[in-house]
Amino acid sequence: MENGWQKQYSLRKFKEKIFLWSVFGCTAIAVLPLLLVISHVFIKGIGAINLDLFYKLPTPVGEAGGGMGNAIVGTLILILLACSVGLPIGILGGIWLAQFGDGKRGLFVRYAADVLAGIPTIVIGMFAYTLIVVRMGRFSALAGGFALGMIMVPTIVRTTEEMIKMVPRSLYEAGLALGIPTWKVTLRIIFRTAWSGIFTGIMLAVARITGETAPLIFTAFNTPYWNLRLDQPMASMTVTVFNYAISPFDDWHAKAWAGSLILIFTILGVTLLVRKFSRRVQYG
Repeated sequence: MENGWQKQYSLRKFKEKIFLWSVFGCTAIAVLPLLLVISHVFIKGIGAINLDLFYKLPTPVGEAGGGMGNAIVGTLILILLACSVGLPIGILGGIWLAQFGDGKRGLFVRYAADVLAGIPTIVIGMFAYTLIVVRMGRFSALAGGFALGMIMVPTIVRTTEEMIKMVPRSLYEAGLALGIPTWKVTLRIIFRTAWSGIFTGIMLAVARITGETAPLIFTAFNTPYWNLRLDQPMASMTVTVFNYAISPFDDWHAKAWAGSLILIFTILGVTLLVRKFSRRVQYG
């Protein structure tokens, strides 16, 4: 009996080790492409990183030097515009789904958000082109911000809904029992309690749109000059990297790798900071 029990125990330990090593191997396979991409871009781009890259304008075709200062500033402006479009729609939509979206209307809104999340971003760019660029008669930062904002909406809607649903129902009922209006209970108690998770979803949505190229080609387009007017074309990091990458000049290729490196580390930094400090971010 003792030998039989020891064999069964050894077999279980063997199976457990196989399972653990399988999980470890699959995890390593999943992480390996990210490490390869980061290391390759780092090797290619680190040599072109310098101070001029962050504040100078692009040079004329075929001329060495210059930088991406206008594209960096333009990217920040486009992200702010996207947040001004995506945050109100996403947060208010998520609150409505969590509080009042139990019926068929809520089912339809959830389905619409899921479909929007799966639509290729170039299609959203074409939609913004038809809706804004054609009517304005020119490319503009407003069109680019609108397109990026639409990309943010489904992520923020679903994140806000799930975070609010995790708040205990007793807090909502206690607020109503004290005679507080429903909208104040939702904003001052429920939303404030779920804010750290909602903030995480917002920053992940921002990290996603930071690397978008296709929608901006149809909307904000690009410009080699400084521009702070929202009704005019505006440079962005992703479109600038794209233009440099398809050019026949080695210097532009080096700048494309450098811009890609900046974008990758920006997105990684945002993601890591969100995961580390999201619970410390307070609302109100």
